[in-house]
Amino acid sequence: MASYDVIIIGGGPAGLTAGIYIARARLKGVILEKMMPGGQVMITTKVDNYPGFPEGIDGPELMMRFERQVKNLGMEIKAPYEVKKIEIQGEKRLVYSDTEILEARALIIATGAKYRKLGVPGEKEFTGRGVSYCGTCDALFFRDMDVAVVGGGDTALVEALHLTKFARRVFIIHRRDELRAAKVLQEEAFKNDKIEFIWSSVVKEIKGENSVQAVVLENRKNGQVSELKVEGCFIFVGMDPNSELVKDIVELDERGYIVTDVYCRTSVKGIFAAGDVRNNVLKQISTAVGDGAIAAVSAEKYIAGHESREDTQQTT
Repeated sequence: MASYDVIIIGGGPAGLTAGIYIARARLKGVILEKMMPGGQVMITTKVDNYPGFPEGIDGPELMMRFERQVKNLGMEIKAPYEVKKIEIQGEKRLVYSDTEILEARALIIATGAKYRKLGVPGEKEFTGRGVSYCGTCDALFFRDMDVAVVGGGDTALVEALHLTKFARRVFIIHRRDELRAAKVLQEEAFKNDKIEFIWSSVVKEIKGENSVQAVVLENRKNGQVSELKVEGCFIFVGMDPNSELVKDIVELDERGYIVTDVYCRTSVKGIFAAGDVRNNVLKQISTAVGDGAIAAVSAEKYIAGHESREDTQQTT
């Protein structure tokens, strides 16, 4: 059984940043990542709101820089590596995969979040055949086609703008009559001739034979049902936390996000959470980086026994 001071589960911005701080603290740590280091940012075309890059930077390039820095500091990364179970045995935190058991004094959960499903007929059947949750990944397959983008937040508009480089026309379907996205993204989308907005509408069904051919829409104001002919449907209606590993171990809120204090401590001593999986108010690369740093420093203090009584808010 391999033993560590800290095991970080998740290799996105929060997990990689935590790894930097754990390595600098000269603690023995490892980052376990289910897919590839970088998380959701690896499928982001351009990041222009992360400080230090005035011209913007491609998501994969930014994350490769994170990863390189982590490795240069001597932090071990295991990827792809799927954690199957977490168990608490006294002061030990055990992490199980299919092939081994790892032991640590502290855990940092940085497993992020996944795109939420619409839950309408046809969505599951046509996933990979016209239904997608990643415009960056799949835009090339829809060259000179009409596509729908469902959602009104930052991700929806960023992906819609990327799709205009390939698609003939992009219909943005939003359940409200105004967008939630950043104003700069709204301005860019409104002036793009390839984008058309369909307001106050929801998708009720995705139709087709071998692939997507249309989406059925319902207007929320007058109840009118219509059919929009498209060959692709890209869905960006929010995120759900990847908190299944700890759902029976630490406290979660009503949406399934891990509840933490300002020190990124969960309800269980020695377990910390960082990034999109915890109940923070903003889910951005910059906030994930801040979380990762806080969680790592908190874990370092926990291991050293330096948590003050005034700071201790945990219940178990």
